[in-house]
Amino acid sequence: MIKVGVVGGTGYTGVELLRLLAAHGDVEVVAITSRAEAGVKVADHFPSLRGHYDLAFTDPVAAPLKGCDCVFFATPNGVAMSQARMLLDAGSRVVDFSADFRLKDRVTWEKWYKVSHASPELFSEAVYGLPEINRERIRKARLVANPGCYATAVQLALLPLVETDHVDHAHLVADGKSGVSGAGRKAEVDLLFAEASDNFKAYAVKGHRHHPEIVESLTSLEGASGRHIGLTFVPHLVPMVRGILATIYARITSEADFQAIFERRYAKEPFVDVLPAGSLPETRWVRGTNQCSIALHRPFDGDTLVVLAVEDNLVKGAAGQAVQNMNLMFGLPEVRGLEQIAVVP
Repeated sequence: MIKVGVVGGTGYTGVELLRLLAAHGDVEVVAITSRAEAGVKVADHFPSLRGHYDLAFTDPVAAPLKGCDCVFFATPNGVAMSQARMLLDAGSRVVDFSADFRLKDRVTWEKWYKVSHASPELFSEAVYGLPEINRERIRKARLVANPGCYATAVQLALLPLVETDHVDHAHLVADGKSGVSGAGRKAEVDLLFAEASDNFKAYAVKGHRHHPEIVESLTSLEGASGRHIGLTFVPHLVPMVRGILATIYARITSEADFQAIFERRYAKEPFVDVLPAGSLPETRWVRGTNQCSIALHRPFDGDTLVVLAVEDNLVKGAAGQAVQNMNLMFGLPEVRGLEQIAVVP
């Protein structure tokens, strides 16, 4: 059994991780931390977990994390970078949900996150945890940087295009829409029901933190080495709890069977489903699952390719992908604990 610790077990991604781990046959969760809820039974805080966890939340300082085989950080930016080195030195493997290790350049990271990085020496060791591009590196990794939710959907929609020469890589557009859980479990005015309901808005138009993550990852691809990736990314908040829909626009520069290109690229990927041509995927099709469903369109047979990608931001966009990475790191079947069917309606 893999002994697991969860740092930050009271947020949306934290409880989603606990839900998935509860059904994972190779995992024993031995520590779940929370400063604010230390001493409170996990099942009392989250009644949905009654019968699955007898543990109480523990303060991170007192939690037996050093005895864990794998530690998940379901925490805000800035937490894992201060604790990862200690755990790695103790022999644990670490999967970080935050952005602390997603970028390779310290200057770029500090520009976007506005603080000094506590462990820049770990940048070179951290592996970006998108299995569809880094599967073999993840298997050997001690420290995995779980991708952002938007970054996952956008990259999966773009990978087959960036790896080939049939579209203009310098002028790509990604229009992203996310439910409010993507902002985390916190009290902010713009996330209140009366503010978010019956409303639809764009945000971070000048630049979203997932933008440099997407571009750096795509630029580092073996098939894209040396290419300039120009991406305009605009996220939007929609009045739903969970789900992401990313719409990608790419100008076609040479004729190709794009449906076949996508089907070949993802033929062996357990969590990417290329739908029949012309499909219109909906976020509820993947709700509660680790799936990303993708569909392609070419309006009026013109020179613009439209790629639609849907995922659950809390699963493939966060906790599910983290479990997928853990499975790879410990030599387990990649789909272990992640074969849920979507909840409809």
